Amino acid sequence: MTILSKGANMPVEAAAVRAVLGWSTGSGVPDVDASALLLTRGGRVRSDDDFVFYNQPQHASGAVTHLGKQPGADTLEVRPGALGPDIERVALCASADGGTFGQVPGLNLRLLDAASGTELARFEMSAGPETALIGGELYRRDGGWKFRAVGQGYASGLAGLATDFGITVDDEQPAPEPAPVLPSAPGPVPSSGPMPSSAPGPVPSSGPMPRLTKGEERLPVDMRKRLSLRKQQVLVSLSKHGVADLRARVVIVLDASGSMGGLYRRGTVAGVVERMVAVAAQLDDDGEMQAWTFATNPARLPDLAVGDLPEWLGLHVRVGQSGGFIRRKPPKGLLPGQIDMRTVGIQNEEQKVIAEVRAHVRAHPVPDPTLVLFFSDGGVHRNREIEQELRAAADEPVFWQFVGLGSSQYGVLERFDTMPGRRVDNVGFFAVDDIEQVSDQELYDRVLSEFPSWLRAARQAGILR
Repeated sequence: MTILSKGANMPVEAAAVRAVLGWSTGSGVPDVDASALLLTRGGRVRSDDDFVFYNQPQHASGAVTHLGKQPGADTLEVRPGALGPDIERVALCASADGGTFGQVPGLNLRLLDAASGTELARFEMSAGPETALIGGELYRRDGGWKFRAVGQGYASGLAGLATDFGITVDDEQPAPEPAPVLPSAPGPVPSSGPMPSSAPGPVPSSGPMPRLTKGEERLPVDMRKRLSLRKQQVLVSLSKHGVADLRARVVIVLDASGSMGGLYRRGTVAGVVERMVAVAAQLDDDGEMQAWTFATNPARLPDLAVGDLPEWLGLHVRVGQSGGFIRRKPPKGLLPGQIDMRTVGIQNEEQKVIAEVRAHVRAHPVPDPTLVLFFSDGGVHRNREIEQELRAAADEPVFWQFVGLGSSQYGVLERFDTMPGRRVDNVGFFAVDDIEQVSDQELYDRVLSEFPSWLRAARQAGILR
């Protein structure tokens, strides 16, 4: 049996598995229910029929079944081989009725071989004010299936979670007011004011709108359209946690170690940076990101302003000079502001760049919290040094969100969610096999899922005002 931390994954070879959501019952503990969403490659259901729960306990394909609840456990069975070819993922969800998941002790998700009952994996979860969450997911990869521990909460409840994935949720409508009684005398009814025009007009927004960021009008049309949509999706993710008006300084850190070469050459890292610009555009008052790259040594990159995005990507998202990773050769055509990547090296020394970002934050204080978006493909080996840096950083107004880009060996980063001895949990981590296959909305939901709870904890601890 494998103990999984948040973001970790493992292959699934069993023909059928049971996902058992477990918790400790007791006085004041909310009622908990398990459910499943069958999702296409676009991260959406095909119809409401792709939602399996207690009122719709079996999918039409027979591939997913809600087996029912016992005290402290609710079980789903999934037969991956029976899923249609257009289903890429099965999200294993939970909802709390009569309270929040912060009031549910011993919350865990276990994966069992349905035939033998053997426990394949266990994921211990913790939550706060959320009333719905995705505990884990089964997903296709390289012709097989894998299981990932997710642990992503939703303050908007099961209705909000389901709506995000395309489920139609009927709102209860207030009873209509009785129609006025018209006079019985024939003739036109006198108007008490101007009659409304039938021409359509602007519909006022019922909530906050994405911010217009200085310089975005200079972007190419396609890039500008992507940014506009992505800012809306960032706002949706923030609104789920009740922090739509949040302001924060945003820092991005990019791994440039040897194993990252393919991700740079394929444009994966450039795509990640473009997607994260929307986070800074929505959160940061000036819409800019501070940026670092690192391998053996850290290197500060020029600040990334929204309007400079195409040029910035071309100049600064790179891993080597001529000859790929052969750093002995002198750089050819190094342009102003570019880093000589030979000085960065090829090893993984995360603790050095963490220390440098911490020093920058201390030297340049701002009234808003700082969100560090840290992208790496793993290879973490300086566990003790990284832990020392991030433990020391727990008293600082910074949240560190690490995102794994598909390799392995994330070391101590996977253990921070449950690591004691800090005033607040100041580190988030999740990993994806292929970030280009993750929809923008899902990516923003994951990147921003723990930031709001850290904000609340940091304010209570006096770390933030």
